[in-house]
Amino acid sequence: MQSRRIAPVLAVSVLATLAPAVAVAAPATSSGSGAQQLTWQRCSADEPAAFECATIKVPLDYGAPGGKKIDVAVSRLKAADPTKRRGVLFFNPGGPGGAGLGEPLMWNELLPQSVKDRYDLIGFDPRGVAKSTPIECGTTPQERQVLRPYKKGTFASSVAWARTFADKCRAKYGADLKHFTSRNTARDMDAIRAALGEKKINYVGVSYGTYLGAVYTQMFPHRSDRIVLDSAVDPNSAWRGVVRAWATGAEPAYDRWTRWTAERHAEYGLGATPEAVDKGFWDLVAQADRQPIKVGEDLLDGAAVREAMRPVFFYRAEGAKILVQLKKAAAGEPIEVPPPYVVQDNEMSLFNTIVCGDATWPRDPATYRRDAVRDAARFPIYGDFTANITPCAFWDAPVEPATKVNNRVGALIVQAEWDSQTPLAQAQAMHRGMKGSRLVTVDEGETHGVYRMGVSDCADAVTTAYLTTGKLPTKNVTCAADPTPPQSAQQPEVTDQRNRLPLQARS
Repeated sequence: MQSRRIAPVLAVSVLATLAPAVAVAAPATSSGSGAQQLTWQRCSADEPAAFECATIKVPLDYGAPGGKKIDVAVSRLKAADPTKRRGVLFFNPGGPGGAGLGEPLMWNELLPQSVKDRYDLIGFDPRGVAKSTPIECGTTPQERQVLRPYKKGTFASSVAWARTFADKCRAKYGADLKHFTSRNTARDMDAIRAALGEKKINYVGVSYGTYLGAVYTQMFPHRSDRIVLDSAVDPNSAWRGVVRAWATGAEPAYDRWTRWTAERHAEYGLGATPEAVDKGFWDLVAQADRQPIKVGEDLLDGAAVREAMRPVFFYRAEGAKILVQLKKAAAGEPIEVPPPYVVQDNEMSLFNTIVCGDATWPRDPATYRRDAVRDAARFPIYGDFTANITPCAFWDAPVEPATKVNNRVGALIVQAEWDSQTPLAQAQAMHRGMKGSRLVTVDEGETHGVYRMGVSDCADAVTTAYLTTGKLPTKNVTCAADPTPPQSAQQPEVTDQRNRLPLQARS
């Protein structure tokens, strides 16, 4: 797929990429004798001895708790100061499809001591992912394209691809597939909580992890303690609305980028006015459609240029630098490119399994064609991609309605103003759904993933205070971005899952 091969070539991983539903039997609700006992052991010989792993058995179908079981892999680092310990802090890295078993090690490097002293750090591979019982539909690399540009002449092949992807997953897993959902992952989290002997969980979720956290608070409000939702999605537009938000969010980011770049014409040479910068970009897109641009081993047509540039328009300096490189490549000059990121079958199989199984999608291909044509006109950078057909058009109907997030559980939502994967409007919608939450916005922040990422000392301080004291700010907070953020906060790295699909967020 182009976005997995081309975007990393340009130093950005585009692949990037929600009323309580009917009740289903839940996991054990206390730490009593009904909870499983976890058997901890060292995760591996090349990792610290204090980093422990275990496996919990959970029902494939919580509506039939005595039936088939699957594995969920769990990890932990115990609280640094047992005298200050107050509970467990769960992490989810995003996705859906992101592996989370290594999260405690990563966060142990990032968190302040005051947080590490108070919590056991808990990671887990969600059901369907990596060392938990995995979903692998047997897709080819060419089939692992999340979004495809709409073109009249290729729409039939896009429909065939979407149908084939869904058919492969159905043929391999049958009815089991419908039980790999965010709601069941939330139930798994509660089963882990019970096995750990805890009454409540604390939680840090990034990107898709914010949706999972919101679902948990909706399903288990009285077991939700200190909840941090970093770079949030709109939980009540899952999932087609979340994907289409990439197109709506790209337009104001592009306008901001053209203004910024025009002011630096002497440095980049891309145009002295926003109109000139805009014309130069669209001229390049048209040129690539006439004669694809060779970048590394890839040939980029106009749609591929748009796809590669969409996320970096949010990172103004990087967007300008990369467009300069693309123009050089279009002129036949060689440019240096990093190795491509290759998406794995498990990642893309589980991604589609979750987004197709969590919510109902349109079934008629004509709906996608109509929406793609309309959105291409309204949102020219990326509208045809996000409205086009996906495997969800041919997925089996969800077994539960989409979760309506509408509660008063306390939570802290942390968001950069210019987030390429979860635009600010998504976090604002999360805040409206979670009425007990507070929203921390990093003014002019250009990042996906805020807390402890070198983005804003102010946002870090507010979040740390909440995790250590449990006190939310009395009102929403606007924080300034740090004046000179490190390169890692300005430029997405190829290996950083934080810049994959919506919702895949942690390296």
